[in-house]
Amino acid sequence: MSRPGAESGPRASPRRGGAAQRFAGKPPGDPFEAKTGEAPLAAKMRPRTLDEIVGQRHLLAPGKWLRGAIERRRLTSMILWGPPGSGKTTLARVLAQAMQAEFVPFSAVSEGVPRIRQIVAEAVERRSAHGRATIVFVDEIHRLNKAQQDSLLPPAEDGTFVLIGATTENPSFALNRALLSRTRVFVLEPLGVDDIVVLLRRALEDSERGLGALAIESDDTILVAIASAVDGDARRALTVLEAAAAHAGERGRITHEIVREALQQRYSPHDHDGDHHFDLLSAYHKSLRGSDPQAALYWMARMIQAGEDPLVLFRRAIAMAAEDIGVADPHALQLAVAARDAYQMLGQPEGLLPLAEMTIYLATAPKSNATYRALHAAMETAGQTPGTPVPLHLRNAPTGLMRELGFGKDYRYPHDFPGSYVPQDYLPDGLPRTHFFEPGDAGYEATIAQRMRRWAAASPDPATVANEPHGQARNVHGGRTAPADQPRVADGLDDEA
Repeated sequence: MSRPGAESGPRASPRRGGAAQRFAGKPPGDPFEAKTGEAPLAAKMRPRTLDEIVGQRHLLAPGKWLRGAIERRRLTSMILWGPPGSGKTTLARVLAQAMQAEFVPFSAVSEGVPRIRQIVAEAVERRSAHGRATIVFVDEIHRLNKAQQDSLLPPAEDGTFVLIGATTENPSFALNRALLSRTRVFVLEPLGVDDIVVLLRRALEDSERGLGALAIESDDTILVAIASAVDGDARRALTVLEAAAAHAGERGRITHEIVREALQQRYSPHDHDGDHHFDLLSAYHKSLRGSDPQAALYWMARMIQAGEDPLVLFRRAIAMAAEDIGVADPHALQLAVAARDAYQMLGQPEGLLPLAEMTIYLATAPKSNATYRALHAAMETAGQTPGTPVPLHLRNAPTGLMRELGFGKDYRYPHDFPGSYVPQDYLPDGLPRTHFFEPGDAGYEATIAQRMRRWAAASPDPATVANEPHGQARNVHGGRTAPADQPRVADGLDDEA
């Protein structure tokens, strides 16, 4: 029994006699040779040269690095990152054709490290026998485990073969750093409507590989309708065209009704834990932060239509209410939590109304990140002063010994003073007076700012207060100071604390 991932025949069982015998008489591999016969239209119409590729001008236009590397035949290992149907596999095959290299596909799903070792051995013999390079193409390279990724490092680094990986996932998260450091990442964009129309028209006119022999009639409005409905996916566009042509029959005409039938339900290219998921959530959050209720509702609807769990949106909205609104509108956080609870009680579709109401409210609420900034500033300072003792006058004193030691001495109870306010130090001794929270002038923060200014005006000079012993601190409002033998419990705890 052959091992998993091994092929039958001479490739899986190298014979003695050297590379010349093994590869003797074997013609150069054609990366397109399998795309014939009854293959789908998208496979048969796959571009075979650089000039046939549409889109990706940021990579393949004259003067671009990748175009120049291909023309000079000086390719290095690379990762092609882009959405489905953007041409990753096509570009890899065209690169192999242009380089006159052996194109060796590797399955990230069904093949493992033994197959990689076999590919390495064949690449070494191929170069020794014929001086011919090898391009190893790994589709969905993000599915490789760490051991498989590591096994690709030596041959890719020493030039045994050129590695081309294709992925729809963010390489920063999907691939290990060692592999990324040995490759260049090229980002492919979804094809534009005009680019897809070019491909569709080419398929209708090509008699050898396309639908030209059927003499199917269509017009540009039909092609634009297809191109606009496939979200930049060339493969899906050609699949829809093939289905529409089959419905129209020989010498038939493709109509809008036929296209709608061929398209069926338009789906959202949404993943529930990948980049697209987080991109949509980010667009939703930034629209809320940017006070654009129309855009926020749109991104909300996009995610709901794609089958996203509404609780994911509620979690993001609750975080946004605290981060980007804060005390500028304290009701925002309350409403977000209440909307989530209402959704859980109602379910769909009625529960989507609280979601929409919350979205509109948060988008139109006054914005401030003062709470966010205050949190991070306080956390940073606390991290720099982890052992600073609590001042004696702020300490609880539930026992006689603690009172004898001065715990709670000279603490001034704010409710004994007009307006329930009295100046005193609440920060540790020696810690500079720090303003973590700086209210703005939006919404309720304007009221808070006014109140804090009033308190500051009633306070003595901070430097004077900081330098005075707590036992000599002044009562500027004429109120009383808690006696040392009857300390007030500032934290609300009783004597059992």
